[in-house]
Amino acid sequence: MTGKIVVVLIVAIAALGGAAMYYFQVYAFYEPVVIAQTPAMQGATRIQLTALVSAAPEPILVADFQGIDASSSPLRFRGCFTTPMSIALLTETYVTYDAAVPLIAPKWFGCFDARAIGQDLEAGRAFAFLSEPNIVYGIDRVVAIYGDGRAFAWHQINQCGEQVFAGNPPPPGCPPPPDRSN
Repeated sequence: MTGKIVVVLIVAIAALGGAAMYYFQVYAFYEPVVIAQTPAMQGATRIQLTALVSAAPEPILVADFQGIDASSSPLRFRGCFTTPMSIALLTETYVTYDAAVPLIAPKWFGCFDARAIGQDLEAGRAFAFLSEPNIVYGIDRVVAIYGDGRAFAWHQINQCGEQVFAGNPPPPGCPPPPDRSN
């Protein structure tokens, strides 16, 4: 009888632990992202693209923004929006992003379908742009835009981050990694 109670307790604790882990991975920590509507809005996220001429991020026109982010990881940012800017204007003005790989969003954030966006990028139905390099060291913000104005944003690890996060020195051309001794 005592063995059955122990087994039931172990199974119950494992099930509760699994449910808690699922909740923390899929739901906890995410918060809605507030998009800056004016330059004066401090602390709000801006959707920007890096200009070819200045190599600096510049705000673009954004409407119908929905976004999520979490402080638990710099890779949890996702955004969906529309822009009236044409692909021709965008490709002539802003830096494209060749290695764009959208990361999967939680299922409850229904506007962001990473698999479809990735397939459309590969097929040339969407175009990826560098939004902001090293938004956090080793992490770039990437924006994919369709010809009809639909757009999606996410964070992904860049080549500097891949090397440094693996414990290697940064490759040539990368900024020095932040000091982690503090």
